[in-house]
Amino acid sequence: MTVLKNIAKDRILQITVLITVISLFFARPRFVDINFHTLWSVAAMLTIIQIYAYLHVLDVLAYKLTSIADNTRKLNMLFTALAVIAGMFLGNDITALTLIPLYLNIAKRYKLPQILPVTLIGMGANIGAAFTPWGNPHNIFLVSRYNVSPLKFFEWSVPYLILSLIIMLLVFLFIPKKEIPTQKTEPIRISWRPTIITTVVFIFFFFGVFRAIDIIWPLIVAIVLALAINPRIMLKIDYALLLTFTGFFIFISDIQQIPAIVNLIHDMVYSEISTYFASIISSQVMSNVPSTILVGKFTNYAQALFLGSNIGGFGSAIGSMANMLVLKTFNQHGSVSKKKFFIQWTIMQFAGLIILTIVGLGLLIFRI
Repeated sequence: MTVLKNIAKDRILQITVLITVISLFFARPRFVDINFHTLWSVAAMLTIIQIYAYLHVLDVLAYKLTSIADNTRKLNMLFTALAVIAGMFLGNDITALTLIPLYLNIAKRYKLPQILPVTLIGMGANIGAAFTPWGNPHNIFLVSRYNVSPLKFFEWSVPYLILSLIIMLLVFLFIPKKEIPTQKTEPIRISWRPTIITTVVFIFFFFGVFRAIDIIWPLIVAIVLALAINPRIMLKIDYALLLTFTGFFIFISDIQQIPAIVNLIHDMVYSEISTYFASIISSQVMSNVPSTILVGKFTNYAQALFLGSNIGGFGSAIGSMANMLVLKTFNQHGSVSKKKFFIQWTIMQFAGLIILTIVGLGLLIFRI
């Protein structure tokens, strides 16, 4: 029942269901338009991520790193750096849900700033998630839709990661070095055998994403592993996201059969730059996952869509699912004004969006 309630409460899924039902009055979906490689890849990714979350790998890394922080700047840098790295492998959602409560517990204990550090953790998770094909679910769709090779994908993501990290490092220069007591390491132990097995399955999944093997096999292995470790892991999977992908495939299959809408969308993505901005802007109002699926069906400018969809995760609260989780998690664990947090978080998010939009535009123009 909890799983069904979580699915029913998902706002993006609710909107997806609504527009999908409306589209059915105009056309009937075609089975061939549903990208099952993407669906199975996302399902495998979500399963593996939940196994890692159950094994508390990220919690242990966080406690180990924060035990060496002796001032506020170092603490912020360590948390943000861990958010970037964790985002690459565990996705921005799990990263935000794990690291933000941990930081806020420390912040409340020593009366440390909360708004900027939490915002930077969320931004770091988004930046890291853009680096890998599995960090963001829409990256998996891009790899599948355009048959992107590993080399080509990282040719796009490495420059974006480097420039984003340089900008973030500049932000850290403005964080004061207020001394704090070093944190005690919590007695959390990693179960090494299942962790190593999960990592092997993760590598197996990597080959499946890039079609070296059929993705259905990593999915089956991941599900079997989750059931073997603890069947309740399967209850934690974001089934709403899978249904959102499915709904948008159906919706796009329908609108592809309506000439007027097809012509309108083609007019919005007629060039690389227009595709880039269309992806960023649409992400602000419909989140970057459905935006990528929609725009991706009508353009061949893969790099522009990659940059636009990942940068579009910044800005509004619904630009990325991780943004909503940051707000929700802060509301649950933060001790400063929620209104003040939302206002300052929004200002910093849109500042980041503007700066990274310029960065992405430069990457496209100069072919970096």
